[in-house]
Amino acid sequence: MKLQGKVALITGAGSGIGEATAWRMAGEGARIAVTGIPAAGVERVAAELNAAGRDAIAIPTDVSQAAAVEAAVQKTVARWGHLDVLVPNAGIQLHTTDRDIHTLPEAVWDRTHNVNYRGVYLTLKYGLAQMVAQGSGGVVVIVASVTAFSGRSANVAYLSGKHGLIGLNRYVAVHYAQYGIRCNAVCPGALERTPNHDMHPDIAGRAQRIAAQVPLGRPGRPDEIAPMITFLATDDASYCTGATYLVDGGMSVA
Repeated sequence: MKLQGKVALITGAGSGIGEATAWRMAGEGARIAVTGIPAAGVERVAAELNAAGRDAIAIPTDVSQAAAVEAAVQKTVARWGHLDVLVPNAGIQLHTTDRDIHTLPEAVWDRTHNVNYRGVYLTLKYGLAQMVAQGSGGVVVIVASVTAFSGRSANVAYLSGKHGLIGLNRYVAVHYAQYGIRCNAVCPGALERTPNHDMHPDIAGRAQRIAAQVPLGRPGRPDEIAPMITFLATDDASYCTGATYLVDGGMSVA
């Protein structure tokens, strides 16, 4: 129970990595603010956590909207009195339209960055403000991507946003250490389901390519990413800040 009494706000927690992290942190004793869209996902996860004897609240939140993110932090604090762990995780990937800068629709660029980059900024803005005001420190774990370490992805808005998250991680680690706040980034590799998985133009082909590219011979699962995120939120990682942790089956070194 290494997060006993802690309160964690996780964005994009209605599915995937966010959902797996909610369960993992709850299993360590944390109270979980399950945030994101669509509402049905976050409400399901929170209901299942509560049914299992955990303590969770569903807060449907569009992370691209400042008022919504601010309200999510306020509702979390109104429920439990404080905020200790922040996991900016929400993301989208517009596989078929996020391609080729010279033909890329501005709307695709804007929509992707509004969630993947602006959304993280807003989550940090309001989450960090609360932690600073509390004066008791805190932990941030930003979920980026192995995509941040190459130019290989065809999805240019997605790729560039994930690169940017590494810079945000380092900034927060350096400038908020004075407040007792640690910040790290976790970069998942290729998972069985991508963000917006059903939009991928070649799902079967993707799975075959991953099997060939990843030394472990398969894509990962959200429950294989959540333990690293959770570890970084605990006191076991008390001297870890500003670092980037790849959980990718060896993909980045192959």
